[in-house]
Amino acid sequence: MKQILLKAGKLCLIAALFSSCVAKRYLTDANNNIQRLQGDSTMMANRIDKLTAEKNSLTANVSKLTDDVNRLNSANDDLTKRLGNAQNQLSGTRQQLQGTQAELQGTKDAAGRTIASQQERLEQLQALINQQRQATEALKKKISDALVDFSANDLTVTTKNGKVYVSLSENLLFPSGSAVVNAQGKNALQQLATVLNNNKDINVDIEGHTDSIPIKGRYSDNWDLSVARSTSIVRILTQNYNVDAARVTASGRSKYDPIDTNITSQGRAHNRRTEIILEPKLDELMKLIQDSNASK
Repeated sequence: MKQILLKAGKLCLIAALFSSCVAKRYLTDANNNIQRLQGDSTMMANRIDKLTAEKNSLTANVSKLTDDVNRLNSANDDLTKRLGNAQNQLSGTRQQLQGTQAELQGTKDAAGRTIASQQERLEQLQALINQQRQATEALKKKISDALVDFSANDLTVTTKNGKVYVSLSENLLFPSGSAVVNAQGKNALQQLATVLNNNKDINVDIEGHTDSIPIKGRYSDNWDLSVARSTSIVRILTQNYNVDAARVTASGRSKYDPIDTNITSQGRAHNRRTEIILEPKLDELMKLIQDSNASK
């Protein structure tokens, strides 16, 4: 019985010890779990804080992006509007350009026609000028041939500005201080009249010239003498040799158109002259010029 009780006591002691060990182990495990859970809780709290911060940052970014999107949409609307306006302006400009190009082409065509017309007139004018030059040279030759017997000191035949100038010295035509043509002068005028009567399309301008020495005697001054001499020649050509008076003009230049100096006697002798200026009629040339001016 005693052994039974002793064994029973040992069993109770073993059971108590085992029970105490089991409870202590559970407690340790529980503490460990609590510490682990606390660590997890802290970690989760930190993670929540981090996620919350990220959320707030993302929210701010979303708000900023939303503002940016709104601004971009507004800018896009403005650009779309401006693009539409630009397209409208471009369309209008294209229409204006097309109109301008059409107008320019029309102007170019008209200018081309005008240039062609002017070129044709210029060619006609040049042809008439050439014809005039040839007629002048032919007239000069006829006059030179008709007056070939006279000295070059008394008579010269030249061309200038499309005209033939027959310069007759005072010695050939007149006594000093006189307007009465001498026999030798009448002979020269007769030869000249023959050419003029055979070429009726020539205008004749007779100019009297003197030196600068004041005149004494019948004529009041050199003006009077120069005009009297040219008039005297006109009368001989028209009355004696039948040159058409409508073709002839008489004028005097006195001392105011010298061809040499009036300081020397030789120069004064050159200046005392009568010039018979022959000009082929320019009716066709003048008509062409007038038509050209009228068409501008």
